Amino acid sequence: MNNFIFQNATKVYFGKGCVKEYLSCLTKSANKILLAYGGGSIKRNGIYDEVIGILKETNKTIIEFSGIMANPTYAKVQEGAKLAKENNVDMILAIGGGSVMDCSKAVSLSARYEGDIWDDFWARPGIIDFEPLPLGVIVTVAGTGSECNGGAVITNEVKKIKTGRDYPKLNPCFALMDPTYTYSVPAKQMISGSFDILSHIMETYFSEPNEDNVSDDIMEALMRSVIRNLRSAIHNPKDYTARSNLMWDSTMAENRIIKMGKKCDFECHNMEHQLGAYTDCNHGCGLAVLHPVYYRHIYKAGLPKFVRFAEKVWDIAREGRNDEELALAGIDALADFIREIGLPTTLKELGATREQLKEIADSCGISMGSYKQMTPQEILDIFEECYE
Repeated sequence: MNNFIFQNATKVYFGKGCVKEYLSCLTKSANKILLAYGGGSIKRNGIYDEVIGILKETNKTIIEFSGIMANPTYAKVQEGAKLAKENNVDMILAIGGGSVMDCSKAVSLSARYEGDIWDDFWARPGIIDFEPLPLGVIVTVAGTGSECNGGAVITNEVKKIKTGRDYPKLNPCFALMDPTYTYSVPAKQMISGSFDILSHIMETYFSEPNEDNVSDDIMEALMRSVIRNLRSAIHNPKDYTARSNLMWDSTMAENRIIKMGKKCDFECHNMEHQLGAYTDCNHGCGLAVLHPVYYRHIYKAGLPKFVRFAEKVWDIAREGRNDEELALAGIDALADFIREIGLPTTLKELGATREQLKEIADSCGISMGSYKQMTPQEILDIFEECYE
């Protein structure tokens, strides 16, 4: 394995009833709390009332920061930071999925910084040499794994750039993870979020080193778990075993453990982020469209790993196939799974127009960890192949 340094500062409280059991003590030191959430689904499913009730029992002053969108914008981050500063809050409590958590991480940084955090921390990597505003999260959607890392993906609407950075200083102090909180997530959102989990694992798996390593072994188990448990959750949305496994799969995919010793690819994420910046499409849906086509472009450069993917993840027997045929069978199995779970397979379904594709392709970042480095032209070729 390659050399690495591992750090994860987030303390996880996992399981049914964990919010009722632990929230009051975890917020003990805070008097004013910025309560961050999305479009209001937590008010319909009862989570909002439960959290508000706990906070009011301990006489917290609550400042609400609502309306965080699926692809959080820099303008929304600035709105939250302004609220936090004006009300002199002591802590941010984010309730939701990846978008709410990502936005809240950026708010926690901006609330303690006088400069422009986009220019200084997102447009390019920066150094956080101060303490961001403390952040705790209550996870309601399994997908991004944002609860156990410092990563935050933000869209700058003016510049049409969607990008993510991962700063350990932005790790939440704590994450409360009750799988029953995911029961009311709409089926499409649950499925696209679960595909995002699978994507995170694949983007790490399909990168060097190819030699035997612990990370690849863990990832094969995680990919099989996502596939198995997503099928179960589609069949029965209140299958606690499936929901709890997907929730922990999500965390394991992005808590940095499986990335140790790996180069990591994330070219598909680079491409999807820019599709999202131009079309505001659903993240998991965009990834589902791109992955099979992208992998058909790179599989020859990482042939042994794609063969292993077919055999270890999809249980495909060689049966007279050569390595290339076996690798392609694994990619076909992935494409079949995407169709099986009902995710889109074309960019046209996501609202992209053919006229946009070159501009989007030219704006995409190039991954240094990919088995085969893309060029803007090859990215455009992939977009064209994915269009319809």
